[in-house]
Amino acid sequence: MQKKELGKKGEDVALRFLKKRGYRIIERNYVCKMGEMDIIAREKDTLAFIEVKTRTSTLFGPPQLAVNSKKQRQLSKVALSYLKAKQLEDIKARFDVVAILLGPKGEEIELIKDAFDLRYT
Repeated sequence: MQKKELGKKGEDVALRFLKKRGYRIIERNYVCKMGEMDIIAREKDTLAFIEVKTRTSTLFGPPQLAVNSKKQRQLSKVALSYLKAKQLEDIKARFDVVAILLGPKGEEIELIKDAFDLRYT
């Protein structure tokens, strides 16, 4: 499976998973000059900026490890840009990661709420 195809399949799996858990999807693949956010959703009174990482094996570690400090800084910039553009600076927000392993056992999904704090530098 190509990387882009795997990513889309993972995002589709994540969307179904999140909806079942009460998330209301607002945006998918939000793009701005700062980068891209896979999913932006509301869970109760909180806006969740969600990064989806999908792998077919753990050969290079679990999927969530790909959300390293560099990726966290980039996602933080996208989130701040979104909040400013939508005039939502005062809303409660957090970063979640959905780690998906599409292996021989089927789909293994882990939701990591509040996975990291806003990174400025």
